[in-house]
Amino acid sequence: MTEPAPQVRLFVALTLPAGVRAALPDPGEGWRRLPDESLHVTLAFLGWREEGEVPAVVAALDGSLPGAGPLRAAGVVLLPPRRPRVMAVRLEGPVSDLQAAVSDRLAAAGLYEPEKRPFLAHVTIGRARGAVRRGAAVPEVSGPAFQPEAVTLYRSLLSPRGARYEPLASWRVSGPR
Repeated sequence: MTEPAPQVRLFVALTLPAGVRAALPDPGEGWRRLPDESLHVTLAFLGWREEGEVPAVVAALDGSLPGAGPLRAAGVVLLPPRRPRVMAVRLEGPVSDLQAAVSDRLAAAGLYEPEKRPFLAHVTIGRARGAVRRGAAVPEVSGPAFQPEAVTLYRSLLSPRGARYEPLASWRVSGPR
């Protein structure tokens, strides 16, 4: 009997400049703030994949990617709306072409099943420590507009203290649209 192939948990995300990460609000009482190094904008969550598929993911994303931005904070949202477990900062600005290109390339390579729901550009800033009631207070958000510079393939390493993200490959995105 052969051993199962080692598995890795993968996602592709926009990296955020340090100043933008630092400007995001603290979620407040009842929430676990994500560390600054964990803040990103997920473009495609691939989930658990065989470790041997990583080179195929890299190959699918190699080449020119469309630009995105400038992006700016547009409010705080609780997700999912019915039973919130996540507090996120919603972003506005042109990012849908970049997200679609990443999604399409990975799907064409047979590495990703695009989500049915529409893409919501956001940065998760906190995870609920317990039950959160609908309509719970959220912090005000403001911050500088920013120009995304890179898309990164991350490996998610899970632990009881939370996930840690390890960059595996990165691609520059073209300039403003």
